[in-house]
Amino acid sequence: MTPPNDRYLTLERLRLMIEEGDIDTVVMAFTDMQGRLQGKRLHGRYFLDFALEHGTEGCNYLLAVDIDMNTVGGYTISSWEKGYGDMEFVPDWSTLRLLTHLPATAMVQCDLVWLDHAPVTQSPRTILKTQLDRVTEKGMVALSGTELEFIAFDTSYEDAHDLGWRDLVPVNQYNVDYSILGTTRAEPLLRDIRNHMYAAGLDVEGAKGECNFGQHEIGFLYADALTTADNHSVYKTAAKEIAAQRGQAITFMAKYNQREGNSCHIHLSLRGDDGKVVFWDGDQRSALYDQFIAGVLTTLREFTLLYAPNINSYKRFAAGSFAPTAVAWGLDNRTCAVRLVGHGPSARMENRLPGGDVNPYLALAGMLAGGLYGIENELTLEDELVGSAYDSDKPHVPHTLRDARELFAASDIARTAFGDDVVGHYVNMADVELAAFDAHVTDWELARSFERM
Repeated sequence: MTPPNDRYLTLERLRLMIEEGDIDTVVMAFTDMQGRLQGKRLHGRYFLDFALEHGTEGCNYLLAVDIDMNTVGGYTISSWEKGYGDMEFVPDWSTLRLLTHLPATAMVQCDLVWLDHAPVTQSPRTILKTQLDRVTEKGMVALSGTELEFIAFDTSYEDAHDLGWRDLVPVNQYNVDYSILGTTRAEPLLRDIRNHMYAAGLDVEGAKGECNFGQHEIGFLYADALTTADNHSVYKTAAKEIAAQRGQAITFMAKYNQREGNSCHIHLSLRGDDGKVVFWDGDQRSALYDQFIAGVLTTLREFTLLYAPNINSYKRFAAGSFAPTAVAWGLDNRTCAVRLVGHGPSARMENRLPGGDVNPYLALAGMLAGGLYGIENELTLEDELVGSAYDSDKPHVPHTLRDARELFAASDIARTAFGDDVVGHYVNMADVELAAFDAHVTDWELARSFERM
């Protein structure tokens, strides 16, 4: 696969940079279930002399742990009984890039395979590539963009930990939505992120303030869906690293406090593999577009686990919050879960369900699987919702992770699209989170019960 632009590295250029001493570290990384980059830092010389030909490996528990990296039960691919063996990292050389915020460092993103070279089907990148293969079989390509919001603090990650993640100092003390003054206050951090991400090959659009105190969004140009997911993972990790270098902190958690949460609106469209517009016909939406949207809506509740994977994700879904509560679509209507925008070549859907904690590979895979279900079954799109979806009688998205887990586990559509192994794997991930949360005594319980109960 050809790199998206000439800011990416070729293998030949990387070899030369290592030999000339400009690069001494190569990161080989993959995205785990939680959406985090995991992997190894290899010395440049070792990379050239050994890893380039023989690759590298990592324990298969990396796709079978909780957020704290604890080994947990219930996963069929990894356990004490199976001995916690290895997976191979297979580099995708089209993702090779410089990381200019780190000294003399390059990164390549990897797929995961077993030691017999069979793909690890539970890997998020593999799950997305499987759905993209289905799109390719229909003579189309998927284009997408993700819009990640975050809250930035003038408090380091270390101090945030010591403060119990409370009473942190945001980079803005008021709502700076679209405020130039507000973004100027945070511009040293925002500029660092923008410029380092551009150097890493991402096509940076710009930055804007958001509603919560210290909340901002940095936008990137759409790309093919796999490139967008890869870039999303790189950006999310690098933004935290850049903030940490400045003694600051960033959170992408879906709902940090009682104010506005962090969203990750995902835009998606299909094109013919010859570049032909397939979502538009003359001066109106095409039948295929309507079928695709109908499929996304039909599967929205069953696939919510892929869009909202954590306990905290569901705190966003509140009326009047700009986060959706109803399974509905509308034309340029930000109260709906699915918003249709643009026309002609720019026609696309926006999924407003995901938060900043989403795994982009899983969310895009869910949207594609749902849309393809609509196309293959020639579903009819219901009438658009006009007015506020918050006041409608439309079905609601699941209110809790437990509800979403049940819907995903029982979904025949999910099992057909992703396979029983994938469904079982991510149902178990939800079970692990639910068990951990159910066993935890929260600050809310202490405050309400310590003295007064």
